[in-house]
Amino acid sequence: MFRNIGPGVLVAAAFIGPGTITACTIAGVGFGYALLWALLLSVVATMVLQGMAARLGVVTQMGLADVIKSQLTSKWTRGLVITLIISAIVVGNAAYEAGNIGGATLGLEAIFGKDYIAFYPIVVGGIAFSLLWFGNYKILEKVFMFLIGIMSLSFLITAGMTKPDIIPLLKGLFVPTTPTDSILTIAALVGTTVVPYNLFLHASLVSKKWKGPKDLKNVQWDTLVSIGIGGVVSMAIVVAAGAIPTSSVDGIMDLVLGLEPLFGDKARYFMGTGLFAAGITSAITAPLATAFVASSCFGWEANLKDTRFRGVWIAILVLGVGFLSLNIKPIEVIKFAQIANGILLPVIAILLVWIVNKKKVMGQYANTILQNSIGIVIVLLALLLGLKSIFTVLGIL
Repeated sequence: MFRNIGPGVLVAAAFIGPGTITACTIAGVGFGYALLWALLLSVVATMVLQGMAARLGVVTQMGLADVIKSQLTSKWTRGLVITLIISAIVVGNAAYEAGNIGGATLGLEAIFGKDYIAFYPIVVGGIAFSLLWFGNYKILEKVFMFLIGIMSLSFLITAGMTKPDIIPLLKGLFVPTTPTDSILTIAALVGTTVVPYNLFLHASLVSKKWKGPKDLKNVQWDTLVSIGIGGVVSMAIVVAAGAIPTSSVDGIMDLVLGLEPLFGDKARYFMGTGLFAAGITSAITAPLATAFVASSCFGWEANLKDTRFRGVWIAILVLGVGFLSLNIKPIEVIKFAQIANGILLPVIAILLVWIVNKKKVMGQYANTILQNSIGIVIVLLALLLGLKSIFTVLGIL
């Protein structure tokens, strides 16, 4: 089983980043179990969309951007779509990167206090820059993943310790409701679970681990199990947060309250370490993913030492640090990042569903009628939610 574990674990790890912890805590504190349905729907949508991306990667042995380029015969259309992809990924990942660095900053704040808070984003950015520039981040990434794993287990245990009322919990899971002022929180939950750049990353990575359609079962197993576990942890955070005695989440200490039933006074150090690890890990992968997508779109060599490749991830890293240096609260940046992802999702999802329907690309592994039906429903829901979020932010709704 462990030999068959692949890129699905990396996709699931994105669930347990600073954005997830923040969005799920806000959902639990503000609405109890009422928005669990949004998480469940998001997890199912992630399984479907990531499954399509992984199938595309293993069948074609190409990345999503490469396949899209190859299927657009019109030079004008190809240029337009590539511009759209690059814009979506750069804008989304710049916001996401700010959220990642903000999460790591919150972690340092929990451990060391607010005395040096102005320098925390620069410290985090510097660490991420060093790891990316020298390319020796894999060992540290394993350490960070271990720490995130401990924090995830902590939330699962804490959720159990709160002894949730089963009937309201099941109702929250299976009966969709939209309480007053919940639409942006719902968008954040979707954005933190169905991450657009992961679709590109997943398609590229499966082709490196598996070599053809004969491995499709392994790909599907890896995707479903990994994403399923990530979804359960996300829901545990909502359940644990539902027991927090506060009405809003304004800072790191409000997040810490979610682990106090398990760790007491030491909760701040567990949360701080976990947030720092989650933030740094994501602060590495988001710029890298952007650079890989840019390389595919423009035909560059996807090499860590390539000047253009480095230029892209440096730009994303600088934008992330820059956003946080404007005296914006990290919590607010993380919220915005998740909402931005929720808005960008429909664009990427439409391109993915279109390409996996092409028999010329996928052959006998093209989407079935059932897969198409589910995919179209997901795209429509994502589009509706994205538009509603924009209207809410602009004050139209």
